[in-house]
Amino acid sequence: MNFLGKTAVAALAVAFASEAAATEWNVSVWGKRRAFTEHVEKLAELVSAKTNGEFTMNVSYGGLSKNRENLDGISIGAFEMAQFCAGYHRDKNRVVTVLELPFLGVSNLEEEVAVSKAVYAHPAAAEEMEQWNAKLLMTSPMPQYNLVGTGDPRDTLAEFEGMRVRATGGLGKAFEAVGGVPTSVTATEAYQAMESGVVDTVAFAQHAHLAFGTINQADWWTANLNPGTVNCPVVVNIDAYDMLSDAHREALDSSVDEALDHYLANYATLLEKWDSVLAEKNVAKVEIDEAVLAEFRAKAADPIRDAWIADMEGQGLPGQELYELVVKTLADHRASN
Repeated sequence: MNFLGKTAVAALAVAFASEAAATEWNVSVWGKRRAFTEHVEKLAELVSAKTNGEFTMNVSYGGLSKNRENLDGISIGAFEMAQFCAGYHRDKNRVVTVLELPFLGVSNLEEEVAVSKAVYAHPAAAEEMEQWNAKLLMTSPMPQYNLVGTGDPRDTLAEFEGMRVRATGGLGKAFEAVGGVPTSVTATEAYQAMESGVVDTVAFAQHAHLAFGTINQADWWTANLNPGTVNCPVVVNIDAYDMLSDAHREALDSSVDEALDHYLANYATLLEKWDSVLAEKNVAKVEIDEAVLAEFRAKAADPIRDAWIADMEGQGLPGQELYELVVKTLADHRASN
């Protein structure tokens, strides 16, 4: 073989080596880019930068799967990473639903990150996710949910009686405990449900009221109901994770906290603007009386928590231990700050 031939073979070998070193992941989320997906976008940016473009993520907003089917897609390897919300399929992710119990007392996003990390790290959570070939990577921390509604504000428990509310998971159970009629239509269906009168009210975090347009249907918003929130993990396919090179795995793992920090900073900016959004859209800000909140907590918090623990223990899961882990993590987080 002449020199040119050897050079061509060497160049081809380098090309093949470079191709083999490249990793491309598909990531399934839904809706549109918003505060709820900023950590996923930041993660993709960081990983690409740390690997000089050798590890890239294609974030797809609904093009790969329906939001209720993302965990199924992960289980069969249809894509490598996905976001989902526990309330969409409570039977598939029972452990993390502890984070959706009403009135847990989580007061900010930093605390939500802390309790989520603790629960995700529990062996029961990892074991349950393994059934879906999924590894919990990071949470999508959201503030306490609050209602938007049409017509006269509903600011007493008597007015919650018969109220058709879009609320999933533990939030749905909380409203049911005071006579509400919860429906678990997906986030992308909420605007239409409100517009058509299928629901009277929608429970969302602020970003979702903006992103999915429910704020545009609203006459009022409850500023301080704060019944709880939903938990929405980002997971990766275990096989895909295990196939990463050490360098690419390190790039992914080391970027999680930074991606979450970016998410928190971005969300803080959104919250600062929230009052001006309400004013711009002529949505009344409703403050619920403390006595009403206390009555709501009494009817919803303890009974639903006790029922959840009994249900989990009956299925062989450490329900009491998981609840106590959340309480302890909250206390420890506050003590360290």
